[in-house]
Amino acid sequence: MKVYITTAILTIVLLLSYIGYSQQFWQNSTLPVDEEQQGLNKQIVINFSHVVAEDTPKGQAAIKFAELLEQKSNGRIHVVIYPNGMLYNDNNELKALQNNDVQMIAPTFSKMTKTIPSWEVLDLPYLFHTDEEVENVLNGRIGEQLLNQLNHVNIKGLAFWNNGFKQMISEEKPLVRLEDFKNIKVRAMPSKVLQTQFELLGAKSVNTSFDELYTEIENHEIDAQENTLSNIYSKGFYKVQNNITLTNHGLLGYSVLMNEDFWNSLPQNLQEDVLDAMKEATEWNFQMAKEMNSNDLEKLKKQDHIKINTLSVAEQNKWKLKFKPLYSLYKNHVGATFLKEIQTELNH
Repeated sequence: MKVYITTAILTIVLLLSYIGYSQQFWQNSTLPVDEEQQGLNKQIVINFSHVVAEDTPKGQAAIKFAELLEQKSNGRIHVVIYPNGMLYNDNNELKALQNNDVQMIAPTFSKMTKTIPSWEVLDLPYLFHTDEEVENVLNGRIGEQLLNQLNHVNIKGLAFWNNGFKQMISEEKPLVRLEDFKNIKVRAMPSKVLQTQFELLGAKSVNTSFDELYTEIENHEIDAQENTLSNIYSKGFYKVQNNITLTNHGLLGYSVLMNEDFWNSLPQNLQEDVLDAMKEATEWNFQMAKEMNSNDLEKLKKQDHIKINTLSVAEQNKWKLKFKPLYSLYKNHVGATFLKEIQTELNH
């Protein structure tokens, strides 16, 4: 019996010694490394959701940003783009960003005005008159101050992108004279300035998401809308609304936003890569917006069923006078600070 016990003890000791030796051997051994797999494990993915087509100024700028960032980060960051509201529409994308369900979105200014009321200044009609004025303001000191307003809602503002000036498009009749708006239903984004803009014209403002707009026009739930030529062409709105009036009355632009917790999780060198890529993509966007709207206007002119109208100087002056109360509305609702700064910048 003692022999069996002694043998069992010796066996256990030898087994434990073997296990310890094996662990030490494998810990000290150099195993083959799959460098490609290691690189994939280290790669950071940014999911970028937006609601317009890829062949628009925003869609193209998103693609450009993704390419630039992948290059600048040596593949450490990969941007996956979801256009056309594939993941979220313009009513729920902000919530998705705040939940980090996506890391980047690029909503219109107007969609952000409930969160950042001061941004309503960018919706004021006839505030800007040229693309150069827009670029100087949004890419300069004032644009930086506006983006800094996002610090209060834990969102990282990266840049402003431009889509261009808005025009009017309708189905039954062209919208040229102020009285043409009487009692019609016009799509307006959820901005107090934009909704009041159409109410001043005697129209009824209807709030609908961008991805539902085409269907609602088809169903005659909306009679008219304001939009850029690039959106009118790329989304095929000209197929269901055939009267376009070139008014250049307002700006359609975007804020490029990132989830702040995600931003803070990036190492400093990768944050710098993001900012560098965004700066280049933004400069490229402003040039692309001018070119695309110009090219899409020529394409629209070739559509036999499309009627393109322009405002006379006299009519445009009437529009400006009609919209003047919106400036007082903004000052009373938000304050005059940003409006004064922009007007001072434009008058230099």
